[in-house]
Amino acid sequence: MPIAYIGLGSNLGDRATVLQAAVEDLDSLSEVVVLRQSPLYETAPEGLPPGAPAFLNGVVEVDAACPALDLLKHLMAIETRHGRVRHAPGVYESRTLDLDLLLYGSVIMQETDLILPHPRLPQRRFVLQPLCDLCPDLIVPGLRQSVHRLLAALDSK
Repeated sequence: MPIAYIGLGSNLGDRATVLQAAVEDLDSLSEVVVLRQSPLYETAPEGLPPGAPAFLNGVVEVDAACPALDLLKHLMAIETRHGRVRHAPGVYESRTLDLDLLLYGSVIMQETDLILPHPRLPQRRFVLQPLCDLCPDLIVPGLRQSVHRLLAALDSK
């Protein structure tokens, strides 16, 4: 079964409780086993209007016994259960829950609904830091760099 990494985020409501409930929802799926969870980090919102609440972000490592697109559907269903409302594609807004499929084994994929690895992974400290906590030496498919090196590259900018 492929190991997948899922980014967790929330900036509305009881953020820590929502993130923990989402991890429990993931673990309750018959095709998913949660292996590890990173610490949570409070981060400034990116791409949101001034005054938007801070996010709590983390990453969870899972064993996935379903295809990547099916896992994505599960993630979107969990978001909806926790009050996530999507208004327009590509528009960043505050949200109760955001679950991003970051990596799915060594899969490189570019579908309409899913791009793997996540296309903005190398630019997002709020994803790279918790991912580095779990697997600093993991080589990101298609980028040929470790998570640690990607994070160091952000630090040097």
